Amino acid sequence: MANSKYEYVKCFEVEDEVMFPSIILVWINAYKLQKPCEANTLRLMNCCAVEVLEEYADVVLAYGFSDEYTFVFKKTTKFYKRRASKVLSIITSFFSSVFVRKWGEFFPQKELQCPPSFHGRVIACASTEALQAYLLWRQNICHLGNQREQCLWRLVEHGMNEMEAQDLIKGFEKSDLNNLLFDEFNVNYISLEPIFRQGSCVLKTMGEDIVKYTDNGAPIKRHRRKIVTVHSKKIASRRFWNEQTILLKELGDFVEEINNVSLEYVRSFEFDSKLMPSTWIVVRIDGCHFHRFSEIHEFAKPNDDRALNLMNSCAVAILEKFWEDVVFAYGVSDEYSFILNKNSNLYQRRANKIISAIVSYFTSTYVMRWKDFFAQSELKYPPSFDGRAVCYPSTEIIRDYLSWRQVDCHINNQYNSCFWKLVASRKSKREAQNSLKGAQLQKKIEELAIDYNKLPIMYRQGSSIYREKVDNVLMHQENEESTECYGKVIVEHIDIIGPTFWLEHPNILDE
Repeated sequence: MANSKYEYVKCFEVEDEVMFPSIILVWINAYKLQKPCEANTLRLMNCCAVEVLEEYADVVLAYGFSDEYTFVFKKTTKFYKRRASKVLSIITSFFSSVFVRKWGEFFPQKELQCPPSFHGRVIACASTEALQAYLLWRQNICHLGNQREQCLWRLVEHGMNEMEAQDLIKGFEKSDLNNLLFDEFNVNYISLEPIFRQGSCVLKTMGEDIVKYTDNGAPIKRHRRKIVTVHSKKIASRRFWNEQTILLKELGDFVEEINNVSLEYVRSFEFDSKLMPSTWIVVRIDGCHFHRFSEIHEFAKPNDDRALNLMNSCAVAILEKFWEDVVFAYGVSDEYSFILNKNSNLYQRRANKIISAIVSYFTSTYVMRWKDFFAQSELKYPPSFDGRAVCYPSTEIIRDYLSWRQVDCHINNQYNSCFWKLVASRKSKREAQNSLKGAQLQKKIEELAIDYNKLPIMYRQGSSIYREKVDNVLMHQENEESTECYGKVIVEHIDIIGPTFWLEHPNILDE
């Protein structure tokens, strides 16, 4: 990060570390996934979960059903220093990325119409016993939820509308739902696929692999970690758990059998902190390991118009989707900051949900629109982004935040312009770094004969995105209240440090 007088805004960032010895869980849920969930949708979700476990060594277990998944980290994890927002956003982002990339494998005849969005939360389990209770709770929800889904959609298929069907089964217990399935539709619930009834458990286990053969053709085997997907009837049972060597090592054992979990205890798992009211919310997202990503995908250096315009396109999509709440966005390189209105009540200002929803939608859009900007370049692996939400109390400070990001853009672009000019002159990257260490960048630019002011303005000033205000136009809502209507989303490359832009667009940060 560059140094500037605006650096003080970093003091508003609050660390959200999940303290030892709590076990970190990340729960994610698809937003408006098509119902009822068909088997291929569940298999796609399972495929995404498997890739999460393959990508992140610290994730040792995942349990999912319907449109949700929970990922369990090993007890000693130091993944991103156990910062909740980072952990949540990275898992959610990567899952979204894989979901889009793998869609065609499971639905070859059905085009993905719009970017999927997942929201979630980080859950801190204080002990292995708490984890056991959590898993029992989720699998019980799976059982009852699937019974209701099976009844609901069969009733709809036989002529009821969805609301009538919901009213009919409201208050039904498990036995009532089983009887309805059997009496009305001749369906024995136990005969349904386990993937529906019991959910899917993805875990790391030890297995034998043939690594080579001897001269006489005999196989030589080695024990290696494998990722398997199972549909166990009771994943919270001692018998299932204590058969899993890696789970015992990384999480501990289940000492007692449990058959019920109290409602009061369950509520502790659903806790989600809220952001301070009447403050501006900034959700800043950054590409994860994008130095490597840009090298593998051969981005032009120091700036690639295709990559920058793809980021801008995704940011525009965020302003269009969250049009009532996100009022401004500023981006540079692989980073974007989204400003939520001071009075926004998006997701009741729940931090986890805001971060995960914005990061996952941005990631899904990035993967879906890749071909629009990189028509000749295949996306070789799933990109991901991390994010965090920070509250700022005044318009003055939110402007200083944006100024900090634009100063950072300017200085980093100066550095990168010099660095890659040196590399182009056949210096090694290490030599280029040493040459620029402690140097005055303005002098270096002159020495290297870089006409900095002629570089594209997007490189020098980043991208600002906002909604054009349409004066004197009202939208009449069903409750007869009227709200101002805003026009199209605009991308500009302008100075946002000085007062001119803000004086010309007072509606953006209007409190």
